[in-house]
Amino acid sequence: MAAGLINAGYTKIPKDLNAGAKGDYIYLWYFRGNTEYDTPIVDIDVTTDAESEADKFSVGWERLACDLNRKANGNWIHTWVKRQSQTYVCDVTATDSYGADTDWFQRGYIRLDEDTNRDAEGAFVFIWYRQTTDSQRALSALQISTNDSERQALQQQNYQPVSINLNEGTGGNHVYLWYKREKLEKPIKAVTLLFNTGAVPVYERAGINVIKRNLNTGNKGFTEYLCVYQ
Repeated sequence: MAAGLINAGYTKIPKDLNAGAKGDYIYLWYFRGNTEYDTPIVDIDVTTDAESEADKFSVGWERLACDLNRKANGNWIHTWVKRQSQTYVCDVTATDSYGADTDWFQRGYIRLDEDTNRDAEGAFVFIWYRQTTDSQRALSALQISTNDSERQALQQQNYQPVSINLNEGTGGNHVYLWYKREKLEKPIKAVTLLFNTGAVPVYERAGINVIKRNLNTGNKGFTEYLCVYQ
């Protein structure tokens, strides 16, 4: 997982953010980019409860998907960043191995750093997105399909699929990410993954679209929902 970051020029801060908690090793990485997709970070913050998370979306913060307490129990702790100007999600993709990570990073993509197959014993699958400061280039909708009828319905609504099965190798349902780009609809400002199912009503009250189609449908992995803020 780290190889792609290193090869793309990211720098690791050598301090385990989960030290002493008996959970996963968690490290923060940073990158100085100069492409049209790289918008400078001007502030960083941390939340420890769902209410604080929900409030931050509306004031321009971007949530990093990885729980800093990963596999250590305790509160759900997340890092947030604020950028120099408002950004919008303009592209999405997915990968089911680490082999192409360097290429995606160099092309300006950001990896949602939680495996969509978490605890499901399948491939390591990640969703990626790219940002723009131009709202006219933004995606207007994201969706998830977990069965044939949902796939057919999204096709009829002019959604486009990302080809990678987000449930690859688990023996569960075929799960796909779909996107749509329509200029008359509100642009997507932020996207993240939610594992804390208790936070769903809090997010929804704050106007965040929680797509309640489990990315681990059909297996025994974590319940995971894609969340979209517009």
